[in-house]
Amino acid sequence: MEQKIIIRNEEKRDWTIVEDITRKAFYNLYVQGCVEHYLVHIMRNHEDFIPELDFVLELDGNVIGNIMYTKAKLFDEEGNSKNILTFGPVCILPAYQRMGYGKLLMEHSFQKAIQLGYDVIVIFGSPSNYVGRGFKSCKKYNVCIENGKYPAAMMVKELIPHVLDGHTWTYQDSPVMAISEVEAERYDDTLEPMEKKYIPSQDEFYIMSHSFIEE
Repeated sequence: MEQKIIIRNEEKRDWTIVEDITRKAFYNLYVQGCVEHYLVHIMRNHEDFIPELDFVLELDGNVIGNIMYTKAKLFDEEGNSKNILTFGPVCILPAYQRMGYGKLLMEHSFQKAIQLGYDVIVIFGSPSNYVGRGFKSCKKYNVCIENGKYPAAMMVKELIPHVLDGHTWTYQDSPVMAISEVEAERYDDTLEPMEKKYIPSQDEFYIMSHSFIEE
């Protein structure tokens, strides 16, 4: 029987479901517990949140995945700013991961982003999850963070080819991404208990998130 897949904008009725999916997708993945569901919870009310790029994926009538975007900025060597995008979290329920649903969400959102006039996306994540979607090392586009370093986990996708050519760029996240771990923990404590535990991907994340690409 053919599965029915629908990608649509998130609605208020989806909020609790999406937060639960996010929590289940990220719990213990990078650290013991997670903060991503709290980010989703606060992101929707932030001025940098982009509702038009907030999508859920329905499989046979059930929401199993989500992607959300916020505005971000790049600054060139003269201090001129360029409005760009970042997404995160993008999540699929664990039982449906590695089946191509995340790819569908991303590709759908890329096309909508172009229609809205955006031409660059910068994200932080595991490169193995994103290089197949056209993301490349930030170093290849001369996009660094404030201290002039090039994080191994920071990747860039040009939605319009060559828009970053000829400049050195500094990336600036939306303030909403600076999550209070105390507030996130407090929010997590109000939800159904999940076991916090160590798994090896936490060490992989630590190594990647503390790694930089040298000149």
